[in-house]
Amino acid sequence: MKSDFRFSNLLGTVYRQGNLVFTDDGTKLLSPVGNRMSCFDLIHNRSFTFNYEHRKNIARIALNKQGTLLLSVDEDGRAILVNFISRTVLHHFNFKERVLDLQFSPDGHYFAIACNRFIQVWKTPDFTEDRQFAPFVRHRIYAGHYSDVTSVTWSSDSRFFISTSKDMTSRIFSLQSSENDVAMTLAGHRDYVVKAFFNKSQEIIYTISKDGALFTWEYTEKPGDDGSEEDSEDEEQEDTQTNNKPMSWRITAKNFFHSDAKVKCATFHADSNLLVVGFYNGEFRLYELPDFNLVQQLSMGQNAVDTVNINKSGEWLSFGSAKLGQLLVYEWQSESYILKQQGHFDSMNALCYSPDGSRVVTASDDGKIKIWDVISGFCLMTFTEHTSSVTDVKFAKKGQVLFSSSLDGTVRAWDLIRFRNFRTFTATERIQFNSLAVDPSGEVVVAGSQDTFEIYVWSVQTAQLLESLTGHEGPISCLTFGQENSVLASASWDKTIRIWNIFGRSQQVEPIEIESDVLCLAMRPDCKELSVSTLDGHIAVYDVEDANQLHLIDGKRDIIGGRYLEDRFTAKNAARSKYFTTINYSFDGLTLVAGGNNNSICMYDVSNEVLLKRFTVSQNMTLNGTQQVLNSSKITDGGISLDLIDRAGENSDVEDRLDNSLPGSHRGDPSVRSYRSEIRVNAIQFSPTSSAFAAASTEGLLIYSIDSTVIFDPFDLDVDITPEATLETLADQDFLTSLVMAFRLNEEYLIQKVYEAIPLQDIKLVSSDLPIVYVNRMLAFIGNTLIKYENQHFEYNLLWIRSILSAHGKYINAHKHEFVSSLKLIQRFLAKVGKEVVAVGKKNGYFLEYLQVSKDLNNQVQEEEGERIDEDEENESDNEAIIEDEDNEEESEWFGPGGEKSTKRIEYGSESGDSSAEEEEGDDEDDDSDDNIEV
Repeated sequence: MKSDFRFSNLLGTVYRQGNLVFTDDGTKLLSPVGNRMSCFDLIHNRSFTFNYEHRKNIARIALNKQGTLLLSVDEDGRAILVNFISRTVLHHFNFKERVLDLQFSPDGHYFAIACNRFIQVWKTPDFTEDRQFAPFVRHRIYAGHYSDVTSVTWSSDSRFFISTSKDMTSRIFSLQSSENDVAMTLAGHRDYVVKAFFNKSQEIIYTISKDGALFTWEYTEKPGDDGSEEDSEDEEQEDTQTNNKPMSWRITAKNFFHSDAKVKCATFHADSNLLVVGFYNGEFRLYELPDFNLVQQLSMGQNAVDTVNINKSGEWLSFGSAKLGQLLVYEWQSESYILKQQGHFDSMNALCYSPDGSRVVTASDDGKIKIWDVISGFCLMTFTEHTSSVTDVKFAKKGQVLFSSSLDGTVRAWDLIRFRNFRTFTATERIQFNSLAVDPSGEVVVAGSQDTFEIYVWSVQTAQLLESLTGHEGPISCLTFGQENSVLASASWDKTIRIWNIFGRSQQVEPIEIESDVLCLAMRPDCKELSVSTLDGHIAVYDVEDANQLHLIDGKRDIIGGRYLEDRFTAKNAARSKYFTTINYSFDGLTLVAGGNNNSICMYDVSNEVLLKRFTVSQNMTLNGTQQVLNSSKITDGGISLDLIDRAGENSDVEDRLDNSLPGSHRGDPSVRSYRSEIRVNAIQFSPTSSAFAAASTEGLLIYSIDSTVIFDPFDLDVDITPEATLETLADQDFLTSLVMAFRLNEEYLIQKVYEAIPLQDIKLVSSDLPIVYVNRMLAFIGNTLIKYENQHFEYNLLWIRSILSAHGKYINAHKHEFVSSLKLIQRFLAKVGKEVVAVGKKNGYFLEYLQVSKDLNNQVQEEEGERIDEDEENESDNEAIIEDEDNEEESEWFGPGGEKSTKRIEYGSESGDSSAEEEEGDDEDDDSDDNIEV
């Protein structure tokens, strides 16, 4: 089995904090998820996560207009410059201050960052005249505010920008030093200025304050005497050189939102004059400016709308709420949701792959079960029927039924076709179920609890409690079934493992004694081996049939244990997490993957007892357990880290100082006043295809897969591929090369010509040698051909389909998501034609039988006629010989009375249709030849 797994995607969380950014074409949305970055393709319904990580959670992101450079900054001001197209990290940089806002200029030459009360403008990294890459060169620092800057907005021509601040003012700055006289202050608000915007003509400025006031500013003449100085602290004047009249930005209109909550965020689309405002109570509104007409008023929940953005066309709006991790993309014209996603509120407890590997189900402490699509990364369905923490989830063998256990005392069965709960299993008394297992046949479901020492068995069909298996002397901790037969393994606090035969209602072998507490069980798919993870850091492998120990893996040295902020000892001496709490077998049973309450995922070769690869779960330093060494500069004299101090009470905003979270909502001791999450892996499982595995961690659902995206195609390097060269190659009967060249040129007529020129006897060979990168395109081409030309080359196309599926079936099965569209085309046509063929066959069944019988009769008649013809030829030859002899002897006597030559004898002998009559006449001729002559 391959072990070159790499991080491929992050599911289970869609937004954490920061701002959302649309690409310039408006089809993709960038969202920060913790210390990583996710990109959602809203057109093709897909998502991916960049594989680079920040040291802390991302605070701000920005993408240049060209869509080539992505800049992300974390909470400490550390920035990472990424090539957005190739997803490659270009440079690391530290701004050394907290970045409050980050914006690229519309022309892409500069970007501005807001640090404390200053605005820094930097040149966008590019290749200069000397062809040297200069990552970050600062252009200028702008000052003038007396408090933190909240936002920076560029003008459309990239000459000016407006900054808003908590000092209740906005300031206009010019990018060029020659236009310094443009700088002025816009004052008049009574609360923080959240955002300011230019309109399309740049002659009107809109400023929005936190208390819900919208001011409209215009550059007009100042009323009063010429040359007068400032008469108000709210404005600044500027003398124009054209008419020498004092001009200034003045308030021409004041509007108010009149909302019960304060403004949290806002954005403005200059082309359509659309203003979008988000509030602290989860409400968002759409206004049309400058008339201030309310277009729509909606709500996305009860939590604050932390960020809002609008795409270039002004059709789609994106909203993010950090409290519950909500992400929303809304099309305001049609009043429909393009994307509506939300992650788990609490940590994930369990996960399970569907049998085909296309979906992952996660369970959480918040009582919800979510179904995630592996390819798109989106949540397909959420089940909320459980009233307490969901502890385990399992699929039935066919993948249409899902089972879940919960601390609310129920085990539920879910129909994944209709997405409903159709069975609920309960015990005779109310107990909390913490483990679950499903029989491979799907007829029996078992569950265990830490409240009792019994294992409960239910029938799926009737939902009746069939039996309770007794024998353990302690609470049940783990249950697992194999995939081949109904062998159940259970572990308990009594430090024993028991193997049960469910349908035989007996134990298969004697109980297996374990020296340490059992944390997790995993049975090999063929039900011949059982792996046990114990508290002492070992993974023991036992034979299921005779309970003998086969292998022992010591994982203590392989685990990377981090140091918590409150630890008085080093990470090397920490023993809290030197064990695995979850393990799982690969599909072939040769590899074992393990994770626990630590920052590492280990992959082992079971037969050789060696470590194949180790993965680091996260590098996020805001989580406990990710650092190996603490920063000594933050350690006080008492040995306590300054990072343990919750400074939320020092925030300037009242809304940020309030803590509405429930005490004890996190795992552990509720009395411990710690607000930092701990890094851990609660569940891990291989995909059924063994091409990927998923880990439910504190950061979310991490997907690691074998990197098969880059497949080398030698034709990509050839510049001599032309239609003429393709036809020449086809004339030389190099069919595979000509077919690939036609696909490279992507000309439909050329592909059709090459495709139809391949002989029948070469289809199998060409299909087997076809490169993997062209298999999907080939199937799509055949599907389109079948749809377009229904009655042409039907059998020829079917031979191609059979050959391709036979040659590349394993790859297609492992990458079903890539071939969905092309296979659906073929399936749709074959289903249609298949129905027609079956209908014609049923309708003309008797007629076909008649034709078959008629064919057999015709063959029999033809054989008989052939024999008769042979006999006729023999008789004719005899008659001709007799006639010749008689003509030679008595030729004069063959004339009739009228003097004409008689032909009666010849006609009688040659044209008679009855073979029997011919035989009789022949006999008469032989016997009575003299009489005939006399007559």
